[in-house]
Amino acid sequence: MKLLKLLAMAGLLILTSFFFFPFEFSFLPGMNTKMVMAGVGLVVLAFHFARRGEIVPDKDFIGIVGLALLVSLIGFAAVTYNSTNDYTYATYFVSMAVWLGAAFVVVRAMGKVHGEVDVELVCNYLIVLCTVQCLIAISMSFVPSLKTFVDSFLAGQGFMGKLDDRLYGVGCALDVAGSRFCAVMMMIAEMMRRSARRGEIWKIYLYVCAFAVIAVIGNMIARTTTIGIGMMIIYLIVTTFMEINSDGEGLGRMWKVVLWMLSLAVVISVVLYNVSPIFRYNLRFAFEGFFSLAETGKWEVHSNEILKNMVVFPDNLKTWLIGNGYFENPYWKDPYYIGKVFYGYYMQTDIGYCRFLFYFGIFGLLAFMAYFIKVAFTCMKRFPDYKLMFFAILMVNFIVWCKVSSDIFLVFAIFLCVPQQTDEKYETPSDHPLPGQSRRDGE
Repeated sequence: MKLLKLLAMAGLLILTSFFFFPFEFSFLPGMNTKMVMAGVGLVVLAFHFARRGEIVPDKDFIGIVGLALLVSLIGFAAVTYNSTNDYTYATYFVSMAVWLGAAFVVVRAMGKVHGEVDVELVCNYLIVLCTVQCLIAISMSFVPSLKTFVDSFLAGQGFMGKLDDRLYGVGCALDVAGSRFCAVMMMIAEMMRRSARRGEIWKIYLYVCAFAVIAVIGNMIARTTTIGIGMMIIYLIVTTFMEINSDGEGLGRMWKVVLWMLSLAVVISVVLYNVSPIFRYNLRFAFEGFFSLAETGKWEVHSNEILKNMVVFPDNLKTWLIGNGYFENPYWKDPYYIGKVFYGYYMQTDIGYCRFLFYFGIFGLLAFMAYFIKVAFTCMKRFPDYKLMFFAILMVNFIVWCKVSSDIFLVFAIFLCVPQQTDEKYETPSDHPLPGQSRRDGE
């Protein structure tokens, strides 16, 4: 039975990866794993609707749907007014539904394997998943046969596919992966805090190991991960001061483990840096700024220099209000575009806030921000014990937008499908409510 449970958990981890790091199979082009799971999720939801005869979502979920529709409507207005064909966010409501459908499949599967699902279980799966993805990515650079195997079924290029000059996992690459690593680091910090409170020191060792792997290798995949490192340290410091009077001993032991394990991680990294040219190359890329500071006395990162030139804002009132209707590079997306040719994205900027402004103006940007705030606060309301973690993930989203336009709604989506925190426990997986429902709604 234990072996079967382990196999089931391994399969569940793969399923979670299909959701959290979706990709296209080479033998199934045009259909990524998230979309397939969303299709399954819709079938499951239809079965629930037929069995119950109705669905009664709560007001918070209705608010989330309403804001997603508002974002889509503003995007559609921007595209229509500007006569473009870039429907990236004009169809955001569909994207939200797809993420929720896929997340629902993952949570249902967790219920089948573990009997009940809570926030801690989901966090642990996401932490393990990101750690495994990082280990796969670094292993592929050392083991060509593993890379050949992954490339045999992984289709496409970019953040969901293969890259020539960067580490990548299975659907895990570039800043999209980096933003998700940052969110997961907030979960690691919260799990460490809870483990310290419960006196589970062995768990803290495991969480610090996961953090070290994601911090080092995750930065090799995407230097956006650095944001998560800084925010996790701040998170631990803030929570330590918040609870120092109630559990000073447990927190003290936690910090001892953190400092000891991170010191060990530094030693291991130094050894690998000196014995492995591959590891040296990737480590220098991951922490380019620190190496530059140590060797030249100046903090210089190539991507940061590029980012400085990407700070571009609209130069007319119309664009500020309704945007230009372009999110992607129109040179490649719009066959009728005859304007300026840009390198990379529209207006040659990859900064999230700038891209949103140029797409659907200040009203679209504010609606999109309100949507994420509503999603985060809904999670905080459903799981009050994890308020600080969800708030930190919300801040990750807004801070990452200063660098890229990555969307981490999927992080919140999976928690929206988790049964709402109550004093009662679910006895069977079939008791799990639908997204947006509490247990009482599902009765």
